[in-house]
Amino acid sequence: MRKLHELLDAKDPAWPIVAKWVAEATRHVEVLSPSSTRDDALVQTQVTIRSPMGAVVHETGGILIDHGWLRFLGSGHPRLERTLSSWNSERSNGIYLVADDAVGGFFAINGGALGKDIKNVYYFAPDTLGWTPLSGGYSELLQWALTGDLTRFYEGLRWPGWQKEVRSLAADRCFFFAPPLWTKEGSVSASHRGEVPVAEAWGVQMEFVAQLGQPTARTQETVRTPKAQ
Repeated sequence: MRKLHELLDAKDPAWPIVAKWVAEATRHVEVLSPSSTRDDALVQTQVTIRSPMGAVVHETGGILIDHGWLRFLGSGHPRLERTLSSWNSERSNGIYLVADDAVGGFFAINGGALGKDIKNVYYFAPDTLGWTPLSGGYSELLQWALTGDLTRFYEGLRWPGWQKEVRSLAADRCFFFAPPLWTKEGSVSASHRGEVPVAEAWGVQMEFVAQLGQPTARTQETVRTPKAQ
């Protein structure tokens, strides 16, 4: 494992670039202050601050985008206690989870479990229980989340008035639907909507994937393809 000074030794840290992306965001963004244990979080993540991911871990407690609909994990904060490293503990089996959303969708970097496109980002959709490959890696994902077409990407997963509900939703929780969105009867308009911890939503969905024998990745073209505006 690399030591802290190796991860911090950067002549061109990425944070100024990330800060510029945030300043140019086309939607509401909240950068949470970094944890007092951010050095430990960076060491556990093993990513240099020359990368946007390392910069987010060391300079923020996390980033909340679009009124908190999207959550990028950092070094932890009272409003987003999950850190990038702790969230991946015992979950990082060929994937690396970096962000999630208010309806129980997850963004992960492919570490080999989802295909040959290592370091590419995939989205786990709560209405299909499938992994969809997206275009690019972590940097592209963050830029898209700040300025891209989220309305198109989340077509069918948002409802009238979602902004008010999401603003009051804790960042370590998400909505869960009954009937589930992946069933024929389930939809954001017809299903009952409740709150659960994000960890619970992940666990339940992974159990259903195992039971239903869903494919590890969906390669077909879908509406959920990030495109920057």
